Amino acid sequence: MPDRQEPPALAVRMLRFGEDLKARGLLIASESLQSDTEGVRVQVRDGKRTLIDGPFSESKEMVGGFFLLDCESRDQSVAIACECPAAEWATVEVRAFGPCYQG
Repeated sequence: MPDRQEPPALAVRMLRFGEDLKARGLLIASESLQSDTEGVRVQVRDGKRTLIDGPFSESKEMVGGFFLLDCESRDQSVAIACECPAAEWATVEVRAFGPCYQG
């Protein structure tokens, strides 16, 4: 049987964070995202479709994944973001749902 590598300590901390959110009844969904080398950007202008394969140009920020939570307030969301291990080495952004389109 091949040796199974243990996940890095940071990954273990993030997994435990997600498990804790689930146990507290706050977690709706969470996922990590693959590298932008696997991504594609889509634009449609005047009916013409343009696809741009990754990797994309350097940027100061990137999205590595998300936690979708059911929080009662912005304060609760911010408090949870402060608990997130990723806040120790990255920026954790807190955003609420908003309308997709208002006519």
